[in-house]
Amino acid sequence: MSESAQPAAQPGPGPHEDSPIVQAVAPGYAFEGAALELGGLMLDANTLTDTHIRIPLAMLNRHGLVAGATGTGKTKTLQLMAEQLSAAGVPVFAADIKGDLSGLATPGEPSDKLSERTASVGQQWSATGFPVEYYALGGQGTGVPLRVTMSAFGPVLLSKVLGLNDTQESSLGLVFHYADQAGLPLLDLADLREVVKFLTSDGGKADLKNLGGLSSATAGVILRELIGFSDQGADAFFGEPEFESSDFLQQAPDGRGLISLVELPNLQDRPAVFSTFLMWLLADLFHDLPEIGDADQPKLVFFFDEAHLLFHDASKAFLDQIAQTVRLIRSKGVGVFFVTQSPTDVPDAVLAQLGSRVQHQLRAHTPNDAKALKATVNTYPNSAYDDLGEVITGLGIGEAIVTVMNERGAPTPVAWTRLRAPESLMGPTDPATMQATVTASPRNAKYATVIDRESAREMLAAKLEAGAQQAAADKAAAEQAKADAKKSKEAAKKSGSSSRRSTKEEEGVVTQVVKSGAFRQFMRTAAAEIARGMFGTGRRSR
Repeated sequence: MSESAQPAAQPGPGPHEDSPIVQAVAPGYAFEGAALELGGLMLDANTLTDTHIRIPLAMLNRHGLVAGATGTGKTKTLQLMAEQLSAAGVPVFAADIKGDLSGLATPGEPSDKLSERTASVGQQWSATGFPVEYYALGGQGTGVPLRVTMSAFGPVLLSKVLGLNDTQESSLGLVFHYADQAGLPLLDLADLREVVKFLTSDGGKADLKNLGGLSSATAGVILRELIGFSDQGADAFFGEPEFESSDFLQQAPDGRGLISLVELPNLQDRPAVFSTFLMWLLADLFHDLPEIGDADQPKLVFFFDEAHLLFHDASKAFLDQIAQTVRLIRSKGVGVFFVTQSPTDVPDAVLAQLGSRVQHQLRAHTPNDAKALKATVNTYPNSAYDDLGEVITGLGIGEAIVTVMNERGAPTPVAWTRLRAPESLMGPTDPATMQATVTASPRNAKYATVIDRESAREMLAAKLEAGAQQAAADKAAAEQAKADAKKSKEAAKKSGSSSRRSTKEEEGVVTQVVKSGAFRQFMRTAAAEIARGMFGTGRRSR
């Protein structure tokens, strides 16, 4: 365990021990167990005390929030916490939006400015790189590909992501049920689209009718939503080999926790992909991990940068699902930290479950900003600062207002904190180094090669092809039968005409030779016998 995660000594007397703020704040951060070191307590913009502001390691599965305006140091705070968690043997997952977190793998670069800052907060800084694994959704970017099968993802979660109503969600469940009963594996998004398209086609009308609750109109809505989801790049996310979320719970050979970074290129254009991945991963972990109750340290800590994209335009059902997952996954030993610009980006039902808060500077340049600031201040416990709103708007880069959950589960006093500096590189790691790390990873060998086995799409295509061939054969047979019937009719007509001409010729000869009444009667009798022969009876008579 690193120095930062060791139990710290009680704060000793210092030049500011008589300050009412120190007296109010310092006892709240004197934890007995292991803790992450965040920084030093500040009395005002120019006065830094020797009181250490910390987060108990055992409380990190009670979730948290890192918020602040762009450029105030949120990513560096995330990096600082990830380093110390890794040093304590706790695996970390983080969505690397801008690519800056890749620097966790590379030792930091010392400078005079850095030395001055670390000395001011009593930090014994040492350039250090940490064990990092790089991932990429569907292999889009530098990293081990992350994929999940559509069957494993399931209709309920997909409905939440697509924003379907209750009726449409139930109908989508019927589609999945049909695929299961028909033996049609749903591996990727194309498989599900083809099943829906088949059910709405002429060939699938009978199957659609048997499903009962699925109308063709609802199926059309689902199909349109799936197409829109595909346009956001979701196709790359679904498929095989399917990622096992337990692979995030790894330690390096030296005992440090493995930091898993997921690259999300062009995330702003594809927020639904991010939401999909987050919800599936948390749900999958919750399903697979055993209950552990209260532990000395979490099994895994998630950091979700740009969390506002997760909640943007999300349906109420989707938000309810997030709140429920966050609430329940704590008992599995998983901590979740949301990183965003303002606490108001996070729904109240989720915000109420976040035990630790690191609030960087907020700006109040507009009426909406002022309203958000007031709402933020109202969510904090009473502080020793005269005007907390003024403190928040006046925070410098690398400073934050902190309150965490202490070892008894109660909130600590609000602390104006100058944060420590990360020991790894505060910037992207060299791309060639990243690629080499990915290539050497045992998980890359496990997930890099796409598996394209027969699934619903191919099976339905074969079924439709067989149906088309059978229809063509039936049509050809019908046309042949029609042609044969026509030939038979023409042959019969031709034979009838020839017989009638023969009869008339015979009758004329007889009339010329014999004109008596007796001969006329005889010929009428003979003509009748020939006519019967023409219908197949004449020969029998003869």
